[in-house]
Amino acid sequence: MPLAFAPVGWAWLAMIALAAFFALTAQSSKRQVLWSAYLFGLGYFGVGVSWVFISISQYGNGPVVAGLATAAFVSLLALFPWGVAYLVRRLRPEMDAMALWLGLPAAWVLSEWMRTWFLTGFPWLFIGYSQTDTTLATIAPVFGVLGVSFLVALFAGGLAWVILGPSLRRAAVAGAVLIVTLAGLQLLDREWTQPAADPIDVALLQGNIAQDKKWDPDYREITIERYQALTKQHLGADIVIWPEAAIPMWHDQAKEYLAELEALADQAGTLLMIGVPVREADGRAYNAVVSLSDPSGFYYKRHLVPFGEYVPFREFLGSALDVLGAPMSDFTPGRDAHVLNAAGVPVGALICYEAVFGAEVTELLPEAQVLVNVSNDAWFGSSLGPLQHFQMARMRAIETGRDLLRATNTGITAAVSYEGKILKRAPQ
Repeated sequence: MPLAFAPVGWAWLAMIALAAFFALTAQSSKRQVLWSAYLFGLGYFGVGVSWVFISISQYGNGPVVAGLATAAFVSLLALFPWGVAYLVRRLRPEMDAMALWLGLPAAWVLSEWMRTWFLTGFPWLFIGYSQTDTTLATIAPVFGVLGVSFLVALFAGGLAWVILGPSLRRAAVAGAVLIVTLAGLQLLDREWTQPAADPIDVALLQGNIAQDKKWDPDYREITIERYQALTKQHLGADIVIWPEAAIPMWHDQAKEYLAELEALADQAGTLLMIGVPVREADGRAYNAVVSLSDPSGFYYKRHLVPFGEYVPFREFLGSALDVLGAPMSDFTPGRDAHVLNAAGVPVGALICYEAVFGAEVTELLPEAQVLVNVSNDAWFGSSLGPLQHFQMARMRAIETGRDLLRATNTGITAAVSYEGKILKRAPQ
């Protein structure tokens, strides 16, 4: 199943792998099917989110802690396919056509929806994301990525039905459903988005600062000088966008530097959007995007990464989880969804992990005319993570019918059309 997603992108494999899982769920004994479903989940997530190990081992506190944390996380995620098999076998023990065509697909999508809030949400590897570059993504503006997931699961259920009872009649029925569905998709293949204004000139900066250097005080000046040089190359653009936490210090510590940048940008008629951590007088800290030249141009990240940007139940756990080694792990979530004004364009800002939560992104609509996703994917190293993250961000563009501008520290930095097509991309 993980091969269906970026970077491999064998989209057809999602349906085949899921059909095999459905067929196994229908055919095996109850005890066998639960073990098989759990093993399926271990393989699915063990490979698909292997970047968790890389993030913690390389940039946290070593392979032992990383191995234990990743094993625990994958073991929990594997319970979702297990739950799908258990629920359907319990409610529909005869595993007839209804169970295969509707029961299992519905249960699978239910499990994906549950993952949007489990442990504050981990909507990674929804099968709908595997179809970002296929015709099935046509329904995303109406039904979202979960609608795409259901369509894939529906086809997988039909294929499993044919596999378990191969006959000309079953093949004809499944083929007819496929043809009618694909024909129906053409009705949704329409322009959902109309230009709201004239095109603007945007520069997306990628400083390529290694994660082990990013928060090193001795490397701070080099980081700032690099982004300053990149900015000067693009003065005159309507908007210049820096990645998440591009300035490795608090906003109040960088005020003098930011004032100099703002003066240069104003003189050139350029608006700067910069990722920088902010701390307020009450001691609260925020992961923020700041739109310079706009006194109210602050957006605070609303959906934080647990154990990376904050520690759940800190009052009970104390410093026990500091072994994970994450800097800046005591952020406060932002309170509301609001757009920023960037050169007269209403912008919906998404900071890193927020781009994987489709329902939260839609809260920025209809005001936001363009999405800006700033991120620091250096945490992923050279793993599958950055490419998977980018694939999900592209789905947000399709769902919302908005162009997406993505600036990252080490990649993937790109401009994406409202149809999810990559317009321009920087090397990773």
